[in-house]
Amino acid sequence: MTDTSFPAAAGLGTFERWLSVWVALAIATGLLLGNLLPDLFAALASLEIASVNLPVAVLIWAMVYPMMVSVDFGSLRKVGEKPKGLVVTLIVNWLIKPFTMAALGVLFFEYIFAGLIPPDDAQAHIAGVILLGAAPCTAMVFVWSNLTCGDPNYTLVQVSANNIIMVFAFAPIVAILLGVTNIVVPWDTLLLSVGLYVMLPLVAGYITRRALVGRKGETAVDAFKARVQPFSIMGLLFTVVLLFGFQGEVILDRPLVIAMIAVPLLIQTYGIFLLAYGAARAWRIPFDVAAPCALIGTSNFFELAVAMAIGLFGLGSGAALATVVGVLVEVPVMLSLVAFANRTRHWFSSDRETS
Repeated sequence: MTDTSFPAAAGLGTFERWLSVWVALAIATGLLLGNLLPDLFAALASLEIASVNLPVAVLIWAMVYPMMVSVDFGSLRKVGEKPKGLVVTLIVNWLIKPFTMAALGVLFFEYIFAGLIPPDDAQAHIAGVILLGAAPCTAMVFVWSNLTCGDPNYTLVQVSANNIIMVFAFAPIVAILLGVTNIVVPWDTLLLSVGLYVMLPLVAGYITRRALVGRKGETAVDAFKARVQPFSIMGLLFTVVLLFGFQGEVILDRPLVIAMIAVPLLIQTYGIFLLAYGAARAWRIPFDVAAPCALIGTSNFFELAVAMAIGLFGLGSGAALATVVGVLVEVPVMLSLVAFANRTRHWFSSDRETS
């Protein structure tokens, strides 16, 4: 990726613009270390409490917490000024995306790829893609929005609304879809993961934000986010290293399985984007809202999905492998969609109706 590929990225630092390169290096590093130092990664995998892997939990908090500080609950009052983009995002995220992902998982793993994957593994892969489909993106949303010169305030409104809905809707949707596919749902681990990776960071971010605003206003919030943002990116990269280290031997030994898991994920990602982007264009939503709303609906909160898969089914499970493949697919695919959005911004005239 070059700077000219993303003209809207001028506000990002060089490190963020080359994120796809760093993620690729992190994947390669994880695969290499996982095969060279299997005992080390086995020891890290054993560090868990109540089915929650502690190294993964720490890294996910490093990613999610800075984003949660950005969530301004007061911004939700502005939704009525431009409701269209939020309507598209919420419909796609909560009424379409989880169910199409589950349907694609069943279609490919139980029918199209039947005979190539053992039945137990097929069910586990279905569970993994369901966890991905039911978790709308939060942290990485701001990167995709910046790359398209999206309206930052509106992106914040969308993220805030999604986070609040996720606290209440994620666990029931996952339970329903896993139940439909005849997978036993360990509710205690499911609810623990939602609380640990969504509710607690959200509360911590809210408390931090209130304290900062009370002292020096929004400038203090911006300064704080600037200080902790590097930890978020490093958390992402170290998480990728860790996850691919855990699954390193499996990924290199079973490349065909990785490719088969990637197929429904790719179809889902591009299909959901085109649906949301097309709806935004048809509804005459301005580009600086339309692009982020489509990208938000397309991207996954893979940090939560990975953590949930590990907690529910174990580090070595087919479900965890499916969510790790989601990480492999996520960044390059999302960057390709950012490039597509930037090339088609002329589809959205500036004189159209407000959203």
